[in-house]
Amino acid sequence: MKKSIIIPILFIVFVGFSSFGLHKFYMSIYQVNYNAEKKMLQITSRIFIDDLNASLSKNFNQKIHIGEENESANDLILMKKYLSEHLVIKVNGQPKIINFLSKELDGNVVVCYFNIKEIQKIKSIEIKNTALFDLNAEQQNIIQTNILGNKQSFLLISENISGIIKL
Repeated sequence: MKKSIIIPILFIVFVGFSSFGLHKFYMSIYQVNYNAEKKMLQITSRIFIDDLNASLSKNFNQKIHIGEENESANDLILMKKYLSEHLVIKVNGQPKIINFLSKELDGNVVVCYFNIKEIQKIKSIEIKNTALFDLNAEQQNIIQTNILGNKQSFLLISENISGIIKL
């Protein structure tokens, strides 16, 4: 009799715990800082490599290998193209050219560095970021800013793809 009760209870416990298994987070973080001395915006993005590769592969209909041993120069070109199309920054209402500087790996995250030069004065900054929204509806892009000592953050989701800061 004990066996007949224990087995169903263990089954229920197993199913219960397995339904609370690891849930993947669909999140990227972008840090935007204004360097007044250099009169430029400095931007750092942190994106999970597997999500970035999946989105690039989907968009360009080919296997992409960012952060892998067989990463090619073309993979990097496609990554830059994708990010430049999905990250748009306007300063004082004017779209700005975002310069890709470099990338590095930090575990399972690719860290990209960008800048926008010749920013004399900032009255407002608008950031539109749709990166990875095409891959997963649950994607969240966190934007953290530090502009002239004014720190702000906002969360971009597929229903809200941009944020604006007025100084």
